[in-house]
Amino acid sequence: MNITIIAAVGKNNELGKNNDLIWRFKEDMKFFKESTTGKPIVMGLNTFYSLPKLLPNRKHIVLSNVPVSLPEEVTVVNSMEKLLRLIHSLDQEVMIIGGASIYHQFMPFANKLLLTEIDASSEADVYFPAFEKSEWEKKILSVQEENGITFEHVEYMKK
Repeated sequence: MNITIIAAVGKNNELGKNNDLIWRFKEDMKFFKESTTGKPIVMGLNTFYSLPKLLPNRKHIVLSNVPVSLPEEVTVVNSMEKLLRLIHSLDQEVMIIGGASIYHQFMPFANKLLLTEIDASSEADVYFPAFEKSEWEKKILSVQEENGITFEHVEYMKK
């Protein structure tokens, strides 16, 4: 399976607060769009509800163990086991876009991480899972600065 986790994280692995992103950088939104367009995106229900709309040119897959009524274009899967079978059947790179519990569940299966590492910290109520960086090959894709805050787009490949 070709599973990529994509996230923007602060110095202390902060992801978000009140079901929203802490930081919104124009270049990071562009990076997210370029990285996920044309690929299936997997998310939890809260992440789905946080989207402003369905993201164009991406197959939306939501993992939810509660019955939900979502637009017909959205695939809802009610167990991790079924979701892994679906991902395997897709035979293409699948992007895991959050939230925190989805990231935790997918860390053992991911072979690539695309992280925006933000040189700042903030109050948060959800965090990216800690991971053993020595098990990953790190490649800095770009260094950016917006609003006085520096951030790097980093690719980690499982060794």
